[in-house]
Amino acid sequence: MKTLLIMRHAKSSWTNASLSDHDRPLNDRGEEDAPRMGAALTERDLVPERIVSSTAARARKTAELVAESCPFDGEISLSRDLYHAGLDEFVEVLQKLPADMDCILLVGHNPGIAELVDFLTDTPETMTTANIAVVRLPVNRWSEVDFETEGELVEVLRPKEV
Repeated sequence: MKTLLIMRHAKSSWTNASLSDHDRPLNDRGEEDAPRMGAALTERDLVPERIVSSTAARARKTAELVAESCPFDGEISLSRDLYHAGLDEFVEVLQKLPADMDCILLVGHNPGIAELVDFLTDTPETMTTANIAVVRLPVNRWSEVDFETEGELVEVLRPKEV
């Protein structure tokens, strides 16, 4: 059994119109929400062994703040494939993860994040910024995740509720 934490990046800033979408930073609320979510993972004993994040600035910073606010001592991997990823890209990234890791945090963007939650759990969820879906997957190795995998949505953590 594997645990996949699926997180949408925290709230981003739109104040600098000259920045590309990929380079947009977090806004003040995002800077507050991301550490709050790391603390919520700690409270639930869901500290990931690895964090895999989109390379976008807002996702990367979200991953870093979550990692800093929990007893995370693993690696943050950046994947350009997770920038506006679809289901194919998510499954491909998951399949490459080490089999010995039982809890992974993915940080990405909508609509792909919400589609991944729905796809893996058959439960449509609105994934607003900084939400984390906790999904249990009935696999022994990440390489076993495919388009037939049926996971269980354990809960959705939301910044305003934690």
